[in-house]
Amino acid sequence: MADRRHRGEPGSTGEHNRGGVFRRGGGPGKPDEFEKLYRSRESEQRVVGETRRIPPADQVPPHRPPKRRTHSAGREYDGRGHQRRARERRKKTARNTLVIVLVLLLVIPGGFYLWADSRLERVDALQDYEGRPDRQPGTTYMIVGSDSREGLDDDQIRELATGRAEGRRTDTLMVLYMPRDGDPTIVSVPRDSYVPLAIPGYADNKINTAFADSVCGTGEDGEEVCGGPGPLVQSFEQASGVRIDHYVEIGMGGFVDLVDAVGGVELCPEEPMVDPKAGLDIEAGCQEMDGGTALGYVRTRATPRADLDRIQRQREFFSALIQEASAPSTMFNPFKSVPLVVAGTDTFMVDEGDKLRHLASMLMAMRGGTATTAVPVGSTPTLDGVGSVVLWDEARSEQMFAAMREGEPIPEEAMQD
Repeated sequence: MADRRHRGEPGSTGEHNRGGVFRRGGGPGKPDEFEKLYRSRESEQRVVGETRRIPPADQVPPHRPPKRRTHSAGREYDGRGHQRRARERRKKTARNTLVIVLVLLLVIPGGFYLWADSRLERVDALQDYEGRPDRQPGTTYMIVGSDSREGLDDDQIRELATGRAEGRRTDTLMVLYMPRDGDPTIVSVPRDSYVPLAIPGYADNKINTAFADSVCGTGEDGEEVCGGPGPLVQSFEQASGVRIDHYVEIGMGGFVDLVDAVGGVELCPEEPMVDPKAGLDIEAGCQEMDGGTALGYVRTRATPRADLDRIQRQREFFSALIQEASAPSTMFNPFKSVPLVVAGTDTFMVDEGDKLRHLASMLMAMRGGTATTAVPVGSTPTLDGVGSVVLWDEARSEQMFAAMREGEPIPEEAMQD
């Protein structure tokens, strides 16, 4: 039966309840539900007969192939490899630059080191002998300033007032002692120290005599033994019980060249000093001294205590030279450092087992707080056939040497001014 309640409503025919009848039910001018489901979208409709126009060539954008990524999210290909080749060029430039820097930092300094090391003159100074002290915890350098005139021409001999003495003797004898812990100490050894000589046929004498090449003796095997670096080191080792690990010697000419290479050193004499024999004429007070003036300053004996005063001046000079040579203004200035290395390697004489690196270690060790002292002196008698000598203070010198043998810092009470 028809539903009479909806008979007058728009869009209702009253027959929607009839079996098999589906009414769209859309309003006037509006699409019904069926049309909404199956009607094409306006964007998909095309007017029949419409002509598609191609834009002018000058308005068409250039074709650029799309960039595609590789497996790595950070790399892109533009289709022609420009970016890849640019990256490769940058990598190659960086690699070549690194190689050049490594050459400059390693090869050139390494070659310069080998060249400089080969210039060092070597001598058999640290000889093995029966009864030599065993290796000890600390490190010791024997530093010898020789009065050898070798390498000086006539003009330099006159200018430096060195005279023409033949052979060589010690003007300076020091031991740089580096304990296991603590600062190094420079120990001056009076060259007139009265000790047993390591030369056959000679009894006790001045330690300086053991270095003189004119002093010779014949050993038990009939071989001639003359003074020099070996007997000097052995004489000190036997007298002190301290083993020497490295040997460094420099003559007068090298002394002057080293000072001039660093541009001079500042020294501070407490009073005016005039000594024609040493070519010295200076005023009191701190002043910059060149090589010739500094040489006269450390050689002169024209003071009340003669050789003992000279030992103090030698320690003062040596400390000033080390500070100047190891200063950054010298080490990082090729106009100073290169002449310094050339002058040093041209004049230094070292033991056969020593290398340039040992000299560098010595230099750097003394760059910090380096104490200076001397072997304690007991008395200075004059002996027949020998002359004026220096006798060590037995108790204090043994205290000093015992500390050195054990690798310990030298006690204050064993220090000598």
